[in-house]
Amino acid sequence: MDDLTEMYNELIMEHSMNSYNKKQLDDANFEEKGHNPNCGDEITLQIKVNGNIIEDMAFSGNGCAISQASTSIMIDTLKGKTIEEAKEIIQTFINMIKRETTDENELKKLEDAIAFKNVSNMPARVKCALLAWHTLEDLLQQVK
Repeated sequence: MDDLTEMYNELIMEHSMNSYNKKQLDDANFEEKGHNPNCGDEITLQIKVNGNIIEDMAFSGNGCAISQASTSIMIDTLKGKTIEEAKEIIQTFINMIKRETTDENELKKLEDAIAFKNVSNMPARVKCALLAWHTLEDLLQQVK
């Protein structure tokens, strides 16, 4: 295992065990539940949108280390971004997991979320990594 893979694994474990993003967001103005029936992972995403900026995000729920870490890292990556930027980053993440985007420059916008790049090699874990991203994609459809 190379150093980069090891670093990514540590990042995923850190976020899955000690996520400071896992909390109640009292001033959230949008909320969406996500569920993966294959493994039972469930999350509730809460976001506070101000104008077209994602001002704050949080999540609750439970699931495997990959789904929990992916949710937490997604929040870190997208907090402070515009809705448009967030949608573009979500699409890039989904395309990375589906192996449709491999361009390193394109993947840089994912910041720490690039840690999930190798999940595409584990078909059983793909839905775990994508749960939060698809849930947020659905939630952002509600934001006008």
